[in-house]
Amino acid sequence: MNKLYLLLVFLLSTFMDIQGQVVAVKTNVLYDAITTPNVGAEVAFNKHWSVEASGYYNGWTFSSDKSFKHWMIQPEVRYWIHERFNGHFFGVHAQYMDYDFAGLKLLYGMEKKNSYNGNAYGGGISYGYQVYVSPRWNVEFTAGFGYLHFEYDKYAFPRGDAPIGKFRNEYWGLTKAGISIVYIIK
Repeated sequence: MNKLYLLLVFLLSTFMDIQGQVVAVKTNVLYDAITTPNVGAEVAFNKHWSVEASGYYNGWTFSSDKSFKHWMIQPEVRYWIHERFNGHFFGVHAQYMDYDFAGLKLLYGMEKKNSYNGNAYGGGISYGYQVYVSPRWNVEFTAGFGYLHFEYDKYAFPRGDAPIGKFRNEYWGLTKAGISIVYIIK
């Protein structure tokens, strides 16, 4: 039992500076601009590694019954080149989204004349850069590329009672984009 405890302490001390955790909260203004409120939190465990998770929600219907309703979560593990919350980073992210899109052309195969109710999941790799503004404030720029798998029921728009069918769609491309305002709590 003591050997297991010592191994655990060694691993934690190697990968985590328990006394030096830094926490930040953020919002992605690109999503805010498309009426999708969001919030994220990031915890840095040592000089180079952090874990970030963001949540997004859009529950509104627009004019002419068009909708872009969805909620999404997007966790990410980040490696900071210089130091946490400063400069360049690389990340690996995952995401899950539940959606109800109507009357909008969004992706290949999703036409304006239909509505779509389903979910998507996937992930990818990302690159970002944080700009120091003050001891508590940063601005973050990030982009990620990867894969998303969509599963959905397709309806005629405006929505009919019965679905036209169940469909799947594969997407390779931009999976993450952001300009975020970051507040560092420490």
